[in-house]
Parts: sequence; structure tokens; C-alpha cells
Amino acid sequence: MNKTFRQGQILKLIASRHILTQEDLARELKNAFGIQTTQVTLSRDVRELGLLKTPEGYRQVSPSTGGPDLATVVSEMLRDARVAQNLIVLRTSPGNANALAVALDKEELREVVGTLAGDDTVLVVAPDARTAAALREKLLSYVQGE
Repeated sequence: MNKTFRQGQILKLIASRHILTQEDLARELKNAFGIQTTQVTLSRDVRELGLLKTPEGYRQVSPSTGGPDLATVVSEMLRDARVAQNLIVLRTSPGNANALAVALDKEELREVVGTLAGDDTVLVVAPDARTAAALREKLLSYVQGE
């Protein structure tokens, strides 16, 4: 079984069922298609497929719409932002970190070297401490509606 096949089955599952967690997704892949996979692989698949976690479960963002812009995602999901040298730790409500990381990645900001998302935390790597501090302020300005 290859990655393309597995990702196709993931898209079938999220289109037909409410899949709320990666654990649910792994279980459904195994039960429906006999596909066993790791959480790391599922995380990669979710990111590559452009899936967003919604209250109704995972959904694929249409390539034509591109999903909500960064300002909208940040204003709705960001709860806290802290800088540690060239790193920014962004906190969201549970289940929203991936959507925020995807929005940041899609912007292709020069201030962002990369992101890593968990359930309610996004780690943003900036090129240096000054850039990290400026990016934090930029993100917080979206929350404050500036």
C-alpha cells in the first residue's frame, strides 16, 4: 500500500463519516480498509491533504477557495503567543493548532522558517529572535482587530 492510496482512503473516510481525531482516523482506516498506520504518518497525511479540524470532524479545504486567510484564522483561534529566542509558541483551543499551522504555512511568510502543530499548540520557527518578536506582534494585532 502506498501513500497515494492511503491518502485517497482518508479522503473517502472524512467525506462519509465524522472523524474527530487522528486516533479515530487510524481506527477507521484499519477497520474499513485494513490499513495500519502510525500517528506520525497520519499527521503528515493530514497536513499534505490540507485537512482542517472542524467541530464536525476533519474536512479538506478546497484548493480553489484556499480556506480562510491568516488574519481570520488567527483572530478566531489564537489564545496566547510567547517568544523564546527565535521560537514562537502559539496556543489555541483544543483541536485548532493544525488549522493555524496550515494557515501560517500557506502564507509563506519570510518570518516563518517552519511550523510544528500539536493539538492546541503550534511551534513557529523564525530566523532570529528579532523576527520572532515582530511576528508575535503581527499575529497579536489580528486578535486585537488592528
